[in-house]
Amino acid sequence: MLNFDDKKFEEKTLTRDEIFQGKIFHVVRDTVSLPGGTESFRELVFHNGGTAIAPVHNNKMILVGQYRKALEKFIFEIPAGKLEIGEEKDPKAAALRELEEETGYRAENLTEITAFYGTPGFSSEKTYVYFSSDLTKVEHPRPADDGEFLEQIEVTLSEAKRMIELEQIADAKTIMAIWYWEMQHFKKEVEDNA
Repeated sequence: MLNFDDKKFEEKTLTRDEIFQGKIFHVVRDTVSLPGGTESFRELVFHNGGTAIAPVHNNKMILVGQYRKALEKFIFEIPAGKLEIGEEKDPKAAALRELEEETGYRAENLTEITAFYGTPGFSSEKTYVYFSSDLTKVEHPRPADDGEFLEQIEVTLSEAKRMIELEQIADAKTIMAIWYWEMQHFKKEVEDNA
């Protein structure tokens, strides 16, 4: 699979119509030439990317809940945020910033869990996800973003898994972080029993 010739599937952009330029993303409609010689349209969202961190303190994961207008519901997530211009080169630093702003904690050691494209069919947004269980409470943390209203909770692994079942946790980055945390638990059990 590594030697696969993906160039034969490339879609060449013939024209681009600018639809919307916002503070968070940019929307275009491209006319593309398909590999078979026909034309089609692609509606695309360009996004600078995001970063997130799964913080575990005293064997509990710290989550932040907020109302998500696109879903029209309140959900819990790991601390996260968009990458500001220039932060694409250091998403780890942005994750640390978000952790402090949203929870009041600082992390010393971060492990990158993954980086993923959530909806590559139409969006360029890439999210970097980190894990840390080496946390320190900050006496005077950075303030949260304007217009951000958060509820902070701490949950055990079994509670987090139950919240996924109830769709109180419903976003990909948080679910991946919980799976990673569960794998770390399993790995530790195997090592302890070896």
